[in-house]
Amino acid sequence: MSVHIAGMGWVTPLGSGVDEVWERLLKGDSAIAETLSSPLGRDYPVFRVPAAATAKAPAHPRLRRSSAISRFAAVAGLEALANAGVKLDPEIAQRTALIFAVSNGGVIYTKRFYHDIVKSGAQAASPLLFPETVFNAPASHLAAILGIAGASYTLVGDGAVGILALKMAEDLMTSDTLDYCLVVGAEEADWLLCDAYRKWRLLRSAPPIEPFQQPPRGMILSEGAGAILLSSEGRASARPISIERISTGTNFTHQREAPAAVEKIFAELTPPPPDLVAASANGTFIDAAERGAIGKHSPKARIYSVKGQLGESVGASSLWQTICGAQALITRRVPGFAEPLSPQSAAILTCGLNQQVAGLNLTI
Repeated sequence: MSVHIAGMGWVTPLGSGVDEVWERLLKGDSAIAETLSSPLGRDYPVFRVPAAATAKAPAHPRLRRSSAISRFAAVAGLEALANAGVKLDPEIAQRTALIFAVSNGGVIYTKRFYHDIVKSGAQAASPLLFPETVFNAPASHLAAILGIAGASYTLVGDGAVGILALKMAEDLMTSDTLDYCLVVGAEEADWLLCDAYRKWRLLRSAPPIEPFQQPPRGMILSEGAGAILLSSEGRASARPISIERISTGTNFTHQREAPAAVEKIFAELTPPPPDLVAASANGTFIDAAERGAIGKHSPKARIYSVKGQLGESVGASSLWQTICGAQALITRRVPGFAEPLSPQSAAILTCGLNQQVAGLNLTI
């Protein structure tokens, strides 16, 4: 089954608004890293979402005490609906499903919740913080804001989880009870995450490097959200962007097995070779794995990795990649390439840090 992208939205370290952020990416703008200090004595560079990017968050009781990840998800999801020109009245909301993709979850409130328990005992557990510690809290908030009382799911994975969420959405769209499926991925940044990824030897302290630069030097974590509204018809005012094929992925046990896993997935997406590959290169072992697969199966394809400019946002990143692929097809422009292009197809290739690989094809 082929489904279409009806609308898109994102919240990024460069702001929100698909067209606005895309223009900044085309100009070569990159997020500016802030220093996040750990009480364990280390400083980490992270790409944070500026306050202005969530200024459009609705004044809803659900968001009054919610964590940053829920606000990111709400703003991105609402933007995707507005981008599609869809207003969820009760009738349309009944025919709309929601899928939330996440990797790290609401770590800020989770840390606070358990810190209080460890410090003062179980009696210090906050009933206000506890609901925000569960992975499906952002989906719950967004569903309540939108009035979606039906199908709502949360998928937990690594950097490939957004692709798996789009596949689940595609499967749900086979039901004649649904007209739309909103897929949202979001993450928030915290020193605790930085420390965990440092122990995996994946972080770096230097400024961002160009995609595929070797040797691997590590990534910079970022935060934000991406949202894609799927429908059977696509955008009403332009040529539809279709998701033609989704490879639901494979797994690898060790980093040395990543090249074979990435090649397996990319081979499933070709032939024909895509005009553009929106890759997930982030300055780690992923770069070489993707470079080898692309060079073997699509040596003439243009390659772009948004993580070089926005950082690694894990659960949100593959949706950012998909939005970039769609924007390249719509605008016929790709960041890093001065001349206008005329891509008709784009492959989204994502290799996660915790051993998931997946991908999809877009056409216009």
